[in-house]
Amino acid sequence: MATLTKDVVFEAMKEVYDPEIGVNIVDLGLVFDADIDETNNVEVTMTLTSMGCPLGPVIIGDIQRAVGGLEGAGDVGVRVVWSPPWSPEMMTEDARDELGIW
Repeated sequence: MATLTKDVVFEAMKEVYDPEIGVNIVDLGLVFDADIDETNNVEVTMTLTSMGCPLGPVIIGDIQRAVGGLEGAGDVGVRVVWSPPWSPEMMTEDARDELGIW
């Protein structure tokens, strides 16, 4: 069984885009962590841009497909937290450039 690393999981999540904003969730700063246990089960800790985000279930499903499709991946869980709340300052410089925010 292939061993997953946090870097590989984060790279896979860069293929998951916030459908309303059009930027990947990693560069948006929505993903805080990814814990991987000894059997390659993954628990992603993330937030959403707002508590009422109607596309949260879509994003969670996309994460489960992207990470679950990695070689050797076990179960993929997603835990949504609200602290700290998301803000534009959490975005990478690339995301800010893409959205025209300086």
